[in-house]
Amino acid sequence: MIEVNTHRPAIAIIGAGFGGLAAAIELKKHGHNDIVLFERSNDVGGVWRENTYPGAACDVPSPLYSFSFEPNPRWPRRYSRQPDILDYLRETAAKYGILRHIRFETEVTAAEFDEDSNRWTIATSAGDVVEADILVSAVGQLSRPAMPDIKGRESFSGASFHSAEWDHSVDLADKRVAVIGTGASAIQFIPEIQPHVAHLNLFQRTAPYLLPRLDTAFSNAHHKLFQRIPVIQMVERAVWWALSEILSIAFLYSKPLSRIVEAVSRWHMKRQLRGSDLFDGVWPDYAVGCKRILFSNDYLPSLREPNVHVESAPIDEITAAAVRTSDGVIHEVDVIIYATGFTASDFLAPMKILGQGRRDLRAQWANGARAYLGVSAPHFPNLFLMYGPNTNVGAGSIVYMLESQAKYIRQAITGLRRGHAVAVRADVEDRYDAQTQSLLVDGVWSKCASWYRTADGRVSTNWPGTPSQYRRRMRRYDARKYLLLPPTRTRGEYD
Repeated sequence: MIEVNTHRPAIAIIGAGFGGLAAAIELKKHGHNDIVLFERSNDVGGVWRENTYPGAACDVPSPLYSFSFEPNPRWPRRYSRQPDILDYLRETAAKYGILRHIRFETEVTAAEFDEDSNRWTIATSAGDVVEADILVSAVGQLSRPAMPDIKGRESFSGASFHSAEWDHSVDLADKRVAVIGTGASAIQFIPEIQPHVAHLNLFQRTAPYLLPRLDTAFSNAHHKLFQRIPVIQMVERAVWWALSEILSIAFLYSKPLSRIVEAVSRWHMKRQLRGSDLFDGVWPDYAVGCKRILFSNDYLPSLREPNVHVESAPIDEITAAAVRTSDGVIHEVDVIIYATGFTASDFLAPMKILGQGRRDLRAQWANGARAYLGVSAPHFPNLFLMYGPNTNVGAGSIVYMLESQAKYIRQAITGLRRGHAVAVRADVEDRYDAQTQSLLVDGVWSKCASWYRTADGRVSTNWPGTPSQYRRRMRRYDARKYLLLPPTRTRGEYD
């Protein structure tokens, strides 16, 4: 550990993406220096390190998709691309002194709570065993790619890969390419690769709603203006925050607003497909907001190109050289790219987390992950989650949510002496989960199949309100909701 203070708890954080950095920075700002971050890769960044597919970018404007305490006046675009977001995270980690706390190329494989010492014993891929008083998981919801269960998938003899694990050694020029899935990554990389491939077959299961992407390049003049008059960038952040709140309200509470959003999407998509017969095939058949709305100005135009075919018939089988659909058509392809999302509802996998009485967290979550305010699970003292169950947003910036969680966790830890532990009360978590699910069961996210839901239909990912409502709930840590576990050893054993 680093800068050990025997009166303050030692803190271990898993992951060095937005969530891990948010937690570490918030804790260091308030005097917690005995921190170690375990990062399985050799760099910070999380999904922004891993996702390097062509055109990878954020669909939230950068002035909002960044830390409120660290605005970046040098964003090259309003919707910045992956390399620029990764650079931002690297620079932020360096500026706030986080890099020296990180153990790179070290993956946490298991962690167990010791009830005798009220400490966590953490096992890593390097073979190390580390003890810490506090364990913060910041592995995120979108870190493990999901591969579809399609007959014959392993039999394909050509190159194949998931968009989140893009194989840059594969030359797509003049190749027949199959893209399976129409999620956020496909919307971005298809316009990038379409001009270069011989033919692109897009296998679509459910079409997304699309809205205009109000992107613009920020010139040197913009950068100077943002630096000299920071309030201008703050105002832009506030405007995008307000628009995300309006979108959330439309999805959750207001049918008239929802109809306006749907009308704007229809207008945008019809305008981009004017003169073609594609609209009926790419217009969604589910309630607006049920899946995340996507923003693009070039995806639909790329589908109009003569070397692109949109296939809506379900896939029956993948063979050594082709994809066969349910209508019997055999689509011969050279490369398959899976744009099939992530195992978002399989939280913390593949780590094994054992709490009180060696209770297995994955077993406790067998019927769907759940946690009080998304950060605390009963029977797992001093375990806190960043981007935990029911903290994702249908509209807006997850960074806004992460900052709320980091401040809440810091409040829980502040004043907690080494050897003490807190665990959320089971009755508190039960009431919270019942309330949360009651708001979700008839909500927009239960109206269609998506990564927001588990196989049995439980929505375990999304927050059932607006981001501002979540922040209000997270503003103050309430110790009455938690059990305080005193140390079982004498104080001298810790000092």
